[in-house]
Amino acid sequence: MAPRSQLYGACYTSGDPSGRRLALTFDDGPHPRWTPQLLEVLDRHQVKATFFMIGRYAVREPGVARAVAAAGHAIGNHTFTHPNLIFSTVGQVAVQIEECRQALEQIVGPHSALFRPPHGGRLPHVLRTARSLGCLPVMWSVTAYDWRPIDAAAIEQNVTRKLRGGDLILLHDGGHLGTVDRSVSVAATDAILRRCLDEGYRFVTVPEMMETAPALPPAL
Repeated sequence: MAPRSQLYGACYTSGDPSGRRLALTFDDGPHPRWTPQLLEVLDRHQVKATFFMIGRYAVREPGVARAVAAAGHAIGNHTFTHPNLIFSTVGQVAVQIEECRQALEQIVGPHSALFRPPHGGRLPHVLRTARSLGCLPVMWSVTAYDWRPIDAAAIEQNVTRKLRGGDLILLHDGGHLGTVDRSVSVAATDAILRRCLDEGYRFVTVPEMMETAPALPPAL
């Protein structure tokens, strides 16, 4: 579950550290309240992000999912119900990925082949199954810890204190259990963007980051 680990197979975790590009990623949406607020923040700063969506929530909130796509953000697969895939069989992993992909295709149409395992949980069979379905596993390199009961300033500090070019930043626009308050994540995102843009960083989507990234290590 360690984000940068390549022990059980190759996962994309970050881009070129010598550059000034960053990628914001949001998990566990779409959410009817917090995702639209984040879209407003991103639009205000003219920044594109990457949203890893849970299939059942995309089905529940198709209008919000379409709004994310219409705004030009990248959309990735975060399974249909967000189980910890470490405890899933090959067949169960395949069903989770396929049902999410089908839901997203029906709602937003063509989208990225990016796949982020829930909780970051992955074993060799999880990554092999994802790749066999044409998916590219993506993790992150900076954790905001915005699922903890902390304020926006603490979230901003978690992100910015060790930030470097090429980082993929993990934030949340929803919650896999449903009811969740992401108001501090919204506020922190605004602060992170203002600070990083002032410092000369440029934000891109994960697919854009990967266009100039070195090749992944060989799959196990």
